[in-house]
Amino acid sequence: MRGAQHLAEFILAHYCGRVVEVGVGYQGDVACRLQSLDLVATDRSGRDLDGLTVVGDDVFSPRLELYQGASLLYSIRPPLEIQVAMGRLARQVGADVLVRPLGDEIADLPGFVRTLVNHGQARFYLFKPL
Repeated sequence: MRGAQHLAEFILAHYCGRVVEVGVGYQGDVACRLQSLDLVATDRSGRDLDGLTVVGDDVFSPRLELYQGASLLYSIRPPLEIQVAMGRLARQVGADVLVRPLGDEIADLPGFVRTLVNHGQARFYLFKPL
């Protein structure tokens, strides 16, 4: 994925502790670079992805213990409904949300301020609680 290294660098520079990728799919480019953190990669079904353990979870009915203590929830190209669910979950656990959207598909998350970030080749939106 273009910009994966720069996105990982941004996360490593700004977050510590638990970081959760929501909906990792079959692209572990960023998650594999974040293994020095307490990284949790989730998707609808659990599996091994190039040495990365993906935990099965549904962001619409999440197991909160996976997200408790997270400083950041992030996702690469999530649909709008997943972005909204991430916002609800992030409010519950006190985390920021980072979304690298597909095109201009970006949600408004109630209770967050959205900022467009350009970091090297990575372009994404960062949502911080109000």
